Amino acid sequence: MVRLDFVTLFPDLVRSALSESIMRRAVEAGIARFETTNPRDYTYDRHQKVDDVPFGGAAGMLIKAEPVALALESLGIHSDQPDPEVEVIVTDPTGDRFTQAVARELSQRRRLVFLCGHYEGIDQRVVSRFATRALSVGDFIVTNGELPALLMADAVVRLLPGVLGSQDSLRADSFGDGLLSAPNYTRPEVWRGEPIPDVLKSGDHKAIEKWRRTQSLLATKAARPDLLAMAKLDKADVDVLSF
Repeated sequence: MVRLDFVTLFPDLVRSALSESIMRRAVEAGIARFETTNPRDYTYDRHQKVDDVPFGGAAGMLIKAEPVALALESLGIHSDQPDPEVEVIVTDPTGDRFTQAVARELSQRRRLVFLCGHYEGIDQRVVSRFATRALSVGDFIVTNGELPALLMADAVVRLLPGVLGSQDSLRADSFGDGLLSAPNYTRPEVWRGEPIPDVLKSGDHKAIEKWRRTQSLLATKAARPDLLAMAKLDKADVDVLSF
């Protein structure tokens, strides 16, 4: 079982998202376990204040180090006792880009701890002391770190054996083989006058596989040509892309 912890000021938001669909299925199957810990529970004042103004006159508010450190230590995470099987991930726009390759790597760990920021972030001292990774889901800013953490958790959990009904679903996903996926169709065969591609009705599995590969290559060339430089391409692929 893989355990995913969320150190968050908004535990209800996290728990709500984790109680649906694939995430709930992973819990019910005993494949994943989710826990939330609120730094507010580790404050000393009656107002449970977790933020303060940054030194140096910067704008906004910053989450203080001590409540976060105490929350992490309550989970058995100690800066002087690193565990290679545990990743402490801070969600931060300055972090490394989160990709499918990173998701696959994280899916091999036995425990992930997501440190979710808010306001202008978290005091750097606690981040430097406890976090093993800083990850960003894209070049944009959201209100809190819970949303990126949930995106990453979903990407990781669906890779765990037994979560999805079929491992073929993983192979067909965009980025599963480094490319975007081919378009998909379901019934009816003709919808509002538009039919599905004839090859998908042919029953010729080899022809269908070739069509899907071609469509995947063309979609990637049109929308994300940068991915082609890292994808494993054979001569037939190169021929498709040369047109």
